[in-house]
Amino acid sequence: MTDRGHLTGTALQAADEQSGLHLTTIPGWRRSLAEPPAPPALLNAADYARLPGIERDAYDEARLDHHARLLVVATSAVRHTVTCGRRLVLLNRHAISARRGLIVSGPAGTGKTIAITQLGRAHELLDRARHPHAGDRIPVVYITVPPAATARMVAAEFGRFLGLPVRSRLNITDIIEAVVGVLTDTRCGLILVDELHNISLTSRTGAEVADTLKYFSERIPATFVYAGIDIEHSDLLSGTRGAQIAGRFTLITTQPFPYGPEWQGLVATLEQTLLLHAHKPGTLTGLDRYLHDRTGGMIGALSHQIRGAALDAILTGTERITRKGLDTVPLDHTAETTRARAKAGPSR
Repeated sequence: MTDRGHLTGTALQAADEQSGLHLTTIPGWRRSLAEPPAPPALLNAADYARLPGIERDAYDEARLDHHARLLVVATSAVRHTVTCGRRLVLLNRHAISARRGLIVSGPAGTGKTIAITQLGRAHELLDRARHPHAGDRIPVVYITVPPAATARMVAAEFGRFLGLPVRSRLNITDIIEAVVGVLTDTRCGLILVDELHNISLTSRTGAEVADTLKYFSERIPATFVYAGIDIEHSDLLSGTRGAQIAGRFTLITTQPFPYGPEWQGLVATLEQTLLLHAHKPGTLTGLDRYLHDRTGGMIGALSHQIRGAALDAILTGTERITRKGLDTVPLDHTAETTRARAKAGPSR
């Protein structure tokens, strides 16, 4: 195999190894912090045609993997979340109790998870730079709240991230004490809790989950950051428990992007990442209004549509993205409903 083939094979092997890891475990979280592999160089038509069949397949697979990989764009929401989160971490550094936290809330597909994970990434990389020889630190924890979660399930999510044995015979107190002990000893400074909308304070179980998270925040000297769908319109900020959350947490809202310079910049950034032999630069930027109408300004839908069209372009051999190709990529139900509504026009 040539050097190019060897590098392509290495990239694909790394992708296979990463596919089994999740952010909700220490190995998965730490793997996500690594810089993505360098994309394969885009060959000219003549060099591409001369590739032997096996090497061409490997090269195309490397390009497919490149386009399948989610590109993180530093949007205004991401920057604002990182800035606010870093500020709170510093303010909480010497706090003994009543630490302040952050809630990132908005509709699905508006980049909440990306925003809080980028905050986590910035915090952990800074911690590593400050403590380069301290391999026993766990600066960041990332968990998701399971559907219909109980307090024990949430405590177990912390244990699972840390790799602690959460056996059925252990009660919630045992799990909490183990988690608090480990995270205190390892100097955890930031705890990210995603899918917060899976908690409802109207039920006893949901209230117990909220109380458990509050207890963790009182025992662990870290800044807590929550993310969920439309939290400001839920019951999580109402009532006695909700008032405690609202009184301690800053709220950042994410929204669909309006059509304007930032949206146009997002489209241009995504177009620059394309590795297609026949794609004409400027095609996507010329379709930025169409892309906004089609996706409803949702960054998740935009990324899915462009990456999906790029994959199709390689698989079909067209090697270019056109409006027709973009139109054939099905999007999430929200985006498709918005599109159908726009086609139907204003209701009478």
